[in-house]
Amino acid sequence: MIVKDVMVRDILTARRDDSIRTVAKIICSKKISGLPVVEDGNHLIGVISEKDILNALLPSYSEFLLDPIRARDFEVMEKSYHAVLNKTVAALMTMRVFSASPNDPIMKAASQMALHKIRRIPVVEDGDRLAGIISLGDIHKAIFMKELREDD
Repeated sequence: MIVKDVMVRDILTARRDDSIRTVAKIICSKKISGLPVVEDGNHLIGVISEKDILNALLPSYSEFLLDPIRARDFEVMEKSYHAVLNKTVAALMTMRVFSASPNDPIMKAASQMALHKIRRIPVVEDGDRLAGIISLGDIHKAIFMKELREDD
C-alpha cells in the first residue's frame, strides 16, 4: 500500500500568525494533537503540536540553573499557560518537519515516525505543498483491514 491510499486529505491547518489560543481550541475541540502550519498556496512551513505548547510552559535549562527552586514550581508553570496562549504559532512551531510523499510505501512513512518518535506526519507533493496527513493509526487500520478482508 502507498501513502495516498491511506492518508487523510481533509485536514485542518494553522498559519504562522495564528494565536496559540486559536490552535489550542482546535486541538481540544477536534481531539487532535497538532496542526500542520502552512503559508499561501498550502506550502508547509512547520507543525504546531500540543507538545510544542506544553514545552513552552517548562523552564529552560538556563532558567533552571539561575533559580532551580522556582524552576520546579509546577503551579507557576501551569499558571503561565495564559501567557503562552497569547503567543503566535511562529513562536512555538517546529520548523524541522519530517514528511512523506503520496507515492511512498506506507511502511516507509511508519518507519519515519518510529525513527523520530512521532505519531503522524504531513504528506507533501511538489516539494512542500501539503496534500494530507498520515498517522500510525491510519497505517495500522489499513493493514488490519487488509488482513481481515484476506481472512474472509
